Amino acid sequence: MRINGQSQYNTLICDLDGTLVDSAPDLAGALVTLLTQEGREGLSLAQVKSMIGDGVAKLVERGFTATGTCPDAPEFDALVTRFIEIYNTRLTVETKPYKGAVDTLTKLKSDGWTLIVCTNKPEAPSHEILQALGLAPLFEAVAGGDSYAYRKPDPRHLLTLLEKVNAGPKAAIMFGDGPADVAAARAAGIPSILASFGYGGAAAEKEDPDQRIAAFGDLAGLLSALNTPV
Repeated sequence: MRINGQSQYNTLICDLDGTLVDSAPDLAGALVTLLTQEGREGLSLAQVKSMIGDGVAKLVERGFTATGTCPDAPEFDALVTRFIEIYNTRLTVETKPYKGAVDTLTKLKSDGWTLIVCTNKPEAPSHEILQALGLAPLFEAVAGGDSYAYRKPDPRHLLTLLEKVNAGPKAAIMFGDGPADVAAARAAGIPSILASFGYGGAAAEKEDPDQRIAAFGDLAGLLSALNTPV
């Protein structure tokens, strides 16, 4: 099976939260801590999962909006800073790679795939998480939400990262769980695979991904199929 007539993909762009790793428990823990400190009610893990995907500031904004009103700047900026401080103390307390992620990515790398990470999470904690979970050696480059002046769903987030590894969009596939992943890929002319097991849910489905998988272990087979001439 092929997408858009292209039969030789060799670069996989991966989102991080909800795609490579299940980080929701630690994100939720940090957000609930901040909300509690501010006298707000807590949020369930399911509620926080639905808020993940557009960067730290958006997560904090959604958390405060869901529990009352969201303060204006500069108070809001101070809250974002505090969230980051709290979250940085628990980046990998409960965060784990998804089942099958390490084996699948190791096989893809050995098969010649160039693996890169494009996430709206800030770059520094993204590197720290990948390193702590033993995933860092698998990836050639990482771009966070603060790496450039733009981020997903802006297609330049993907395209600039591809330039960094001397790859072009025609050889790339985007693998992510959120609507921003699918939208950025479409705008960049890159096919997308939706991680249906992640946090994006119905919002991601509405962006009409090219393909979807229900478990990480299905990824290698799908990529092989996409590279098989028909």
